[in-house]
Amino acid sequence: MRELVEVIAKALVEHPDEVVVTQKEDGKYITIELHVAASDMGKVIGKQGRIAKAIRSVVKAASSKENQKVDVEIV
Repeated sequence: MRELVEVIAKALVEHPDEVVVTQKEDGKYITIELHVAASDMGKVIGKQGRIAKAIRSVVKAASSKENQKVDVEIV
């Protein structure tokens, strides 16, 4: 899941070298933290959070195949 978020984020931002994705596992629950440059924050979140919601939807769909609960946090 970490790689999926990283690929999506790097495609959206102007500074792909500053994208950092960390993954924390706790049993069936996985938390993915996405860190981007301050100037790219708006591009990752989108208007009214639409891009962030789309990223979370894609990750949720991919994680449902593996029977895992994944939460994506944009930091």
